[in-house]
Amino acid sequence: MSFKENLLKKIEIDKLANEVLESIGPPGSERKINKESMKRLLEMSPYRYQRERDLDLFVQEVDSGRGKILVLDNELPIYDTTIDDVAMRKSPYIKEMVSIRNAIKILKDSDVKISTKEDSIKTIQKECIDILDLRFNESDIRKIEADGVKSLERDYADGVIECLSLFAELLGFVPPPKVFRLGHHKIIGASETKESGEVLYGPIVVYSLIENEIKLIDERSGSFDKGKIEHFQSIISGNQEAFKEGAEVFEYLRKAVINQKE
Repeated sequence: MSFKENLLKKIEIDKLANEVLESIGPPGSERKINKESMKRLLEMSPYRYQRERDLDLFVQEVDSGRGKILVLDNELPIYDTTIDDVAMRKSPYIKEMVSIRNAIKILKDSDVKISTKEDSIKTIQKECIDILDLRFNESDIRKIEADGVKSLERDYADGVIECLSLFAELLGFVPPPKVFRLGHHKIIGASETKESGEVLYGPIVVYSLIENEIKLIDERSGSFDKGKIEHFQSIISGNQEAFKEGAEVFEYLRKAVINQKE
């Protein structure tokens, strides 16, 4: 796959992992994890699916049938053992429970359990990303820039948004704090939170889905600074000029990525 395809896949992996993490309830909660997103994440991983008894398992065999095994349930445990051992511990037959040795294993699985919940999700997320080749050169970034410019020229909002998502991933840009949010706009920018709780946000890229206009504000604006907020709003409304507009915004983002790499 191309660098762009791999980067889009990483974005999807992170999105799915966050969806599952956000679905985890507090200790003792009956809240169910987002199994659909977790399953999609696992399908992008080196693990293979296997149904055993009434269990949905995802297996990464290492040696002689032993390996890492995730059970797709509300706990998301990962075990370092065999499929038969996991099946016996998680869904034992009555005849298996008669054995004292087996009963001990069923009651206490800390000898083979590696992780659960958040730790398991982060493990799978990392293993999904580790498969991807995320190395790039300037020509890869120029292609993303060109795709963004073409999408803008064709009034293709989905293409512009995809391009901005790629640049946001490369530059560590994030969605805006509440005071800089706008309906029907895609907004990304650099963010830093001060000890006071104020967010310094910028540079900021703002794309209007309705007007098909893209602007760059090349300064940091404090979320507590009324003057900066009004300045931001004035630029978006067209009462003041932005630092960059149109295709020049993508050129700026491309140069920022290359400069960051050097």
